[in-house]
Formats: sequence, C-alpha cells, structure tokens
Amino acid sequence: MIKNIVVAGLVLSMASMLMVGCSKKDAANKAEEKYITIKGSDTMVHLASAWAESFMTSHPDVDISVTGGGSGTGIAALLNGTTDVCIASRSIKSKEVTLAKEKGLSPIEIVTSRDGIAVVVNPMNPVSELTIEQIGKIYTGVYTNWNDLGGPDQDIVILSRESSSGTYVFFQEHVMKKKDYSPNAMLMPSTSAIIQSVTQDTWAIGYVGLGYGVQAADKVKMLAVMNAVDSPAVTPSVASVQDATYGIARPLHFYTNGTPVGLTKAFVEFVLSDAGQAIVLETGYVPVQ
Repeated sequence: MIKNIVVAGLVLSMASMLMVGCSKKDAANKAEEKYITIKGSDTMVHLASAWAESFMTSHPDVDISVTGGGSGTGIAALLNGTTDVCIASRSIKSKEVTLAKEKGLSPIEIVTSRDGIAVVVNPMNPVSELTIEQIGKIYTGVYTNWNDLGGPDQDIVILSRESSSGTYVFFQEHVMKKKDYSPNAMLMPSTSAIIQSVTQDTWAIGYVGLGYGVQAADKVKMLAVMNAVDSPAVTPSVASVQDATYGIARPLHFYTNGTPVGLTKAFVEFVLSDAGQAIVLETGYVPVQ
C-alpha cells in the first residue's frame, strides 16, 4: 500500500512538472507570437514603420520593432537569426544565399512595393536635369565641376550611401554601370544624412529613395532624369515609376527564413493587402500593382 502511494505520488509529481514545463513553453511561444523584429534597408524604414504602426493599431497586443542599418545589415541579421523580417532594397546576393544554405536557412523573397531613386541637389543649384550617363560620370569622377554640366564653376560635392546600403549597390550597378565610385565620394551613414548635407551644401549631389525626396521637397530639388540625350527628362514620381518612364527604379523586398508563418505571415499578408498597399502610396512609394 505504502509503495503504491509513493509511486502514485511520483507519477502525480512528474505529471505536474510536465504540465508546468508545457505551460511555460506555451507562454514563451505566445510571447514570441506577440513580437516581430524588422531590420535592414534605410530606404524602407519609413515605409516599414508605417506598416508596423497600422498593424499594431489593429493588433494592440502585438509589438513590432523596426530598425535600419542598410540592406546588407538586414540580410546579415536574418542569416544570424536576429531578425524575423529583413527589409532590402536590393536582391539577396548569391554568396549570401550560399551562406544561408550552409546554415540550413532558406531565405524567401517577397516583393512588397517599388521605389524610384531620386537624384537630389540643393534648390539653389541651377542644374535641373541630367542624363543617367551624366549622373554616372559624376559618381565615377569623370565630371568634377558643375560647369561640365552647364552649371557654374563650382566643384561637385558627391554624396553616397555606405557600401552596406542596397541603394549603394543598385546605384552602382544601374547608373554607374558597375564602375567604382569616385574616391572623392563621401559615404553617408543614412539617407537622412544625405538630405541634410544637400540642404546645407549648395553644390552637393546625392541619391535617396523617392519617399525621402518627396518628404524633403522643400529642402532639396529632385532632378529630372533623361534615359538618353534625345529622350525627355522625367521627374521621379509614383506615376513615372509605375509607367516605367523614370529610369532609376527598383523593387523593394521582404526576406524571411522560409515561408512566413504565424504572426509574421499575418503581417506580410497585411502589407500586401489593399490597406497595406494604400500605405505604400501614402508614404511616397509605389504599390506592387
């Protein structure tokens, strides 16, 4: 009898411990389901923050953290398991895909929106339009003075994002034809730093995401861009990116490890919904459809 009671007590104790363990695990899983981390492209930080704020309004028990640092930083965070969603203004590189496979990860690309890259100068600069080739020659160091481009005799101050930025990579590939940046180019830590520098320096030139250019319209001048010498000059806008008449444009991505599930899936579905795409338009970016 005593032996049976002891055994029964041990069984009940073990069952209780298992129940406590399970309840703790369930609580931990529930806590994880209430929090999403998003990291990467500075171009997308403003847009991702707007998505997050709207989603949290309709899901008051959810907390979403959005930080920048550049597309490369976001992809590195995804591969290191320190973010749920990477925001990237460039496609993932083959070497990053290889590294992901070595770690047993499967990055999934989701196109969330589109963006035009606005080339900006100080409003006091009389130059208002350039060809893509001319812009490329500025950034590779062929043109060093504004009088090379019909402007005054003033040295060109070249501003660029850092190499971890997806915009840096896209600009080099599509505008500079994969040539090296001029050694005189000043690498800026963020898009807002480029806006601030162009605002303060009459002869500076920089490139920023369309949304930032629209927001800073009273502080900087977005140049009209010609795809070729004999083509019309087109100002970056939602309409000119949608109809492909503006030549410096690209898709903006989410990357997740595998197909999104749970709360992350719900957030992605919101981003791609009519409500999420309306936010894209409101913030100066271009919807996917």
